[in-house]
Amino acid sequence: MRVLIWHGYLLSGTGSNEYTRALARTLSHQGHEVVVLSQDPYPDAHDLGTATVVRPELPGRLPVFVLDHYAQATPALVPTMSRAELDEYVAAQSSAIQQVGPADLLITNHVLLGGPVGAASGLPYVVKAHGSELEYAMRGHRDLCIWARQTLEPAQDVVVGSVHVADVLADLVGPVPTRVVTPGVDVEQMAPAPRDRAWDRLIEESRRDEPNPGDERLPDPGNAGRLTAFMAGGARPTVVYVGKLSEQKGVHLLLQAMQGMDARVVIVGFGPARAELEGLASTLGLDALFTGPLQHRHLAHLWAAADVSVVPSVFPEAFGMVAAEAAATGCPPLVARHSGLAEVADGIGQYLPPHLRACLTFERGDAVDLRRALSQVLDLSREDRAVLSAGCREAVAALWSWDSVASRMLESAAVA
Repeated sequence: MRVLIWHGYLLSGTGSNEYTRALARTLSHQGHEVVVLSQDPYPDAHDLGTATVVRPELPGRLPVFVLDHYAQATPALVPTMSRAELDEYVAAQSSAIQQVGPADLLITNHVLLGGPVGAASGLPYVVKAHGSELEYAMRGHRDLCIWARQTLEPAQDVVVGSVHVADVLADLVGPVPTRVVTPGVDVEQMAPAPRDRAWDRLIEESRRDEPNPGDERLPDPGNAGRLTAFMAGGARPTVVYVGKLSEQKGVHLLLQAMQGMDARVVIVGFGPARAELEGLASTLGLDALFTGPLQHRHLAHLWAAADVSVVPSVFPEAFGMVAAEAAATGCPPLVARHSGLAEVADGIGQYLPPHLRACLTFERGDAVDLRRALSQVLDLSREDRAVLSAGCREAVAALWSWDSVASRMLESAAVA
């Protein structure tokens, strides 16, 4: 099949960016001809298999859900842009799709503006709802919700990553037929490894990092040396957070929960709250290392070397991708009990004995309950930890491998 994937943003750094890159790579490895349309100025820096990349020209500002820095674009929040400006953007994107040529299927990311772009393309299209657009752009804006529904109706399929996202979409635009296809995990890259070897490989990968001229989307300079020094403090439990550094992600709760614990924490990511969180960690007396964002080549080893990965989001999550990826390495994911995060915990729980299922969740926004759950995981016996780790890995391999996810995405085309 010839498959086009339209993604209005970059190809790394956030959930939908990583999703797009992995989907393109997997589909190309399965033998499909794949073309990705994105705004990434450096596509050659990413492994996309045999997929090719086209970068459509922007007629003006780039519509976004959260304001981040873009080196070669001026971002603007979707609700703040006029309909005329949004229509101009959609027209430019659909024109670029038409210039790429015919396809068996067009996959567009995000209800807005993926729905309008797909509808204007003239191709059979599937809209992949990621969830961020629903909460950050559409909620509270009736005109955008109406527009979204109008452009979802002609789609061949509307794909959601979790039941939670389907429910939110229905709440905003009314009943819409959807199909749940979870995001995928590269179970070959994300795999268990002996802890000491994983730390060594993480440091080796950090030595390969390109110099950082001050870009918050790149790993911090000197991470190899900083990780080496961090680990020289002895064999204490290691807690990991991976994600955006923003109030909605609840990182402050993790730091508060760890006060006084005999454990260290690695905080991976970028975002507007970094300075505040670094100050909080210092005030609380935590042994904390902030690395900036890391790539999957780093994370595979970091998670394999860690005792637990925590996802403390207070805002709804479409799907707990970082939790699933951590679990694939055998690192238990501890998640806030809500939205798509709870669905990940429930999926993993199917592969665990009853007494270990409670280790996976805590109450949203509750640092005290997070501390309870974190202590419970870190205090497990060696035997229970081995069972928990193996169950996490087994669940991800069975439920969320990329090969199965990519194949399910193409079921919409009704082509063998």
